[in-house]
Amino acid sequence: MDTVALEKVINKLLDEFYQRRIDKITQLRLKDALKRKNPYLYRATGVERASDIVDEVLKAYMSSSDEGIFGDAFFEPLAKYVACAHTSPSPGVDIVKETDNVYQAIAVKSGTSVFNSQSKKKQEDEFRALEARIKKLQKHFDPIVGYCYGKKRQRSEKFYRELAGQAFWEELTGEADFYLKIIVLMKDKPQEHLPSFKKAYDAAINRFTAEFVIEFCFPDGTIDWEKLLKFNSGK
Repeated sequence: MDTVALEKVINKLLDEFYQRRIDKITQLRLKDALKRKNPYLYRATGVERASDIVDEVLKAYMSSSDEGIFGDAFFEPLAKYVACAHTSPSPGVDIVKETDNVYQAIAVKSGTSVFNSQSKKKQEDEFRALEARIKKLQKHFDPIVGYCYGKKRQRSEKFYRELAGQAFWEELTGEADFYLKIIVLMKDKPQEHLPSFKKAYDAAINRFTAEFVIEFCFPDGTIDWEKLLKFNSGK
């Protein structure tokens, strides 16, 4: 695979990832984020400053949303690019690769912890529905759930294969060290984006702290825990 071309693709995808991060934090509303947090925990751990709560809320929110953003903006398009495959029109399948004898359907996931029992069942149903539709092709159907990082033990009873980390990227590219190449070719690109993201993050801290003080603090600046809890948990 052309390393120069791959580096350009990775740079472009990192641009998209950071733009989506900035958009996310710019559009976030404080009250939407506070609804998902535990006021009892903040009180129990002795938090007394509005800025500390806001910082914790933002860090937790971005940590959670970054995983999804990175999967959509970076992992999935990169997997499609390196697989040289077309996008599947079928629900639950991101990539389709065909040979004369094999129809390979791949669902791309970020990490190995994305599935619960319900989503596993849905994924299998989507694979089986696709298998039924392409039966007339008379090709071997090879469904794969590919995790872009982590490790996964293959279970023989599964209808589909599960490949994670090195094994997944090697399946797509034929290169055993491709998973290492991805991180190496990021080079200094993330550092170039940090100033603009930090500016958006700091602005959100300031904006949310001011709003929190107005909405959930007494005139003397101390936190009105009862008001915060009523907003978060009241009927």
